[in-house]
Amino acid sequence: MKYCAFLRGVNVKGANMKMVDVCQVFKDAGMEDVSSVLASGNIIFSSDKKADELKIILEKAMSEHFSYEAFLFIRSQQETESFWKNNPFKKDENLHVYTFVGSPEVENILMKEFESAAKTEHEKGEIINNIFYWQVSKGNTLDSTFGKILGKKNLKDQFTSRNINTFEKILKKIS
Repeated sequence: MKYCAFLRGVNVKGANMKMVDVCQVFKDAGMEDVSSVLASGNIIFSSDKKADELKIILEKAMSEHFSYEAFLFIRSQQETESFWKNNPFKKDENLHVYTFVGSPEVENILMKEFESAAKTEHEKGEIINNIFYWQVSKGNTLDSTFGKILGKKNLKDQFTSRNINTFEKILKKIS
C-alpha cells in the first residue's frame, strides 16, 4: 500500500535534516519506493504494514537516527487525496489554506482553539470529514492568535500542518 508520512517540526527550530537522509532512514526501516516532497518532511513510501505499526517503527527509527523526539503521522494514498479533495475554501492568491494531519479527534481540539481565538480578516476554520482546514490572509499565519497554537508544546505529538498546495504536490508524485 502507498502511504505518505507527515513529519512534525522538520527543518525548524534546530531539527534540521536532509530529505535524502530521511528517505534512507525509511529504506533502512524496510519501506519501499521511498521519495520526499519538499523539505518540510513529506515522505511517500510503500509498505504492507498498517499505519499504526508504521508510525511506531518510523518514529523510533527517526528518533534514533537524528537524535530528536520524532512525531509523524501516516496516511494512505486515499486519505492523503481526501485532504486535497475536501478543501472547503476557494483558491485566492491573497489567502493561505492549511490542513492539519494528526491524531484522531485532533480536529475538535483545533476547532475549539480556533473558536476561542481572536480572528483576523478572512480567517476561517472548518472541519470536513474529520480534517481541520484553516484559511488565513497571507502574512498573518504566525501573527494570528490561532497561528500561535501551532507551536504549543502540549500539542506537538497531536498534529502537524501543511499548506494545501503541499497536498497537490504530494498527489502528483504519489500517483
